[in-house]
Amino acid sequence: MFIDQARIRIQAGRGGAGCLSFRREKHVPRGGPDGGDGGHGGSVYFVADSSLNTLVDFQFNQSYKAQNGRPGAGRLCSGPSGDDLQIAVPLGTAVYDADTRELIGELKADEQVLLAAQGGKRGLGNARYKSSINRSPKKTTPGTEGESRNLYLELRLLADVGLVGLPNSGKSTLIRTVTNARPKTAPYPFTTLKPSLGVVSLDLGRSYTMADIPGLIEGASQGVGLGIRFLKHLQHTRLLFHLVDIAETVSLDQIADSIQIIEKELGEFDEELLARDRWLVLNKLDLLQPEEEGIVEELIQTLDWKGNWFAISALNGMGCKRLVGRAMVWLEENPYSVKISEDLEFEILELWTLIAVRRIAGLSRLAVL
Repeated sequence: MFIDQARIRIQAGRGGAGCLSFRREKHVPRGGPDGGDGGHGGSVYFVADSSLNTLVDFQFNQSYKAQNGRPGAGRLCSGPSGDDLQIAVPLGTAVYDADTRELIGELKADEQVLLAAQGGKRGLGNARYKSSINRSPKKTTPGTEGESRNLYLELRLLADVGLVGLPNSGKSTLIRTVTNARPKTAPYPFTTLKPSLGVVSLDLGRSYTMADIPGLIEGASQGVGLGIRFLKHLQHTRLLFHLVDIAETVSLDQIADSIQIIEKELGEFDEELLARDRWLVLNKLDLLQPEEEGIVEELIQTLDWKGNWFAISALNGMGCKRLVGRAMVWLEENPYSVKISEDLEFEILELWTLIAVRRIAGLSRLAVL
């Protein structure tokens, strides 16, 4: 089941309280304070996991809590810190504060770590307050509460190639033909109700991912239908295939209008999407009559299309091998790289160092959904 939205609540652990204690041993008068500090509360982290591709598990478990720190004890014994909670999410997950709508962070790289809720600080024992003028302090501090948040999770597919077009333009048929994905296909619009992800395999070690985005309609960028929910999945694709049904009508003006509808919706949703490399894929050649075969060249001239274009039949595979092969070459010539700032790289290293120290101490727990 593909689920790309979820709402959850997270709670970091509370810090343990400091201990009020005095040393009491035979033949040791005025032993002095020996109350230890409490432990830090566990924090909540999100960790990107490339093996996951849906947020469906958050539909069944919507509350997550890290472990509280334990209180300190006498003889200067500090309480153990609470276990951190690591929540695995798919690549492309954006984490928002559901109350303020603030973007907390987005996980784009495998094993990237995002701190979502900081654990509470430990309380101090009375041994911390011993001084030359206060030999028997009775002061301690409680641990502080850990952060709690209501979160909204949004998954945006990370794919190399995204398929876009009007309903019933043949996107699902194409992805069934060239990948291992098996979305529903039928001879009527709006067959695809959720994005599908497939892998195009050419040779050993040469493959890429393709995302089938449900058909867009006019006004999608303004929220008509589920347009915005589908359009956001295109933001993390590198190359777009714009599929057009050229057999539905032989009117060049109507075909040109259908292309302009998609271009308009892409531009109004995100101008960068419209500027991205987009190949025109004229589909359903198998349905053209012999006297209509010249429509392809006429259409390209009418549109004055400057980019790459292909004429295919997704149903019988005509022209598909050439299309996916050219896309493989383009992707290899334009490698994808996740841009992570130096500050973020330092933060990731710092977080993993902290987690590693806790693991060595036997105090870390991994929660994989």
